[in-house]
Amino acid sequence: MKMAGSSMLLAVSGNDVDFMVHGLIPVKFMGHQVWITTTHVTTLIVMVFILILAVIARRAVLRGSEKPEGVQNFVEMLVEALDGLVRGNMGRHWRPFVNYIGTIMVFIFISNTSGLFGLRPPTADYGTTLALALITFVLIQFSAFKTKGFGVVKELFEPIPILFPINLIGEFATPLSMSLRLFGNIMAGTIMMALWYGLLPVFAKLGVPAFLHVYFDLFSGAIQTFVFAMLTMTFIADKRGV
Repeated sequence: MKMAGSSMLLAVSGNDVDFMVHGLIPVKFMGHQVWITTTHVTTLIVMVFILILAVIARRAVLRGSEKPEGVQNFVEMLVEALDGLVRGNMGRHWRPFVNYIGTIMVFIFISNTSGLFGLRPPTADYGTTLALALITFVLIQFSAFKTKGFGVVKELFEPIPILFPINLIGEFATPLSMSLRLFGNIMAGTIMMALWYGLLPVFAKLGVPAFLHVYFDLFSGAIQTFVFAMLTMTFIADKRGV
């Protein structure tokens, strides 16, 4: 009887723990039913928020003066910091990539920290992180071919041809490792917060979750944004032989 009661308590408590992606709206696509999920909705919210920030930043810069202040000063400071970061890691070839690096950093950071506003982070869905990693992987390979031509293929057979399978696996391991690292860290934070809110009593949910959100959403989110951007710059610079 005691074991049955404990099992029932765990089952009830487990129902309160929610960190999964949920289908919201069914859609027919090529004869199959697919779903608009919580990830799609949160991603759209993040994109709209970024668009609003971009409009505000643009207006502030266009209406600004030679002596920047307020929003203009903040925007220019961020741009200068971003330029310095990319230049320092990619050398003289930095300029064509600064816009992409800045874009993924803004998107990933806001996605990672969206849990602060009660949303499920899009980056806690492997479909999102894999897409980001694949885009980066294509950029890495395109940059390599643009610089070295078919010498990139030749490198797969170095230092000896028998290592070709290992070198090829190493290339495709890049997007896999980048996507899993970002997904794993953000998903871990999402699960921890869901467990805290779902399993602990009411008095434990007052005050303490704020500190946990600062760590799992803000601090960890910022670190993972920086790591993803640094890996992107490192792989591109390495392929270009910088």
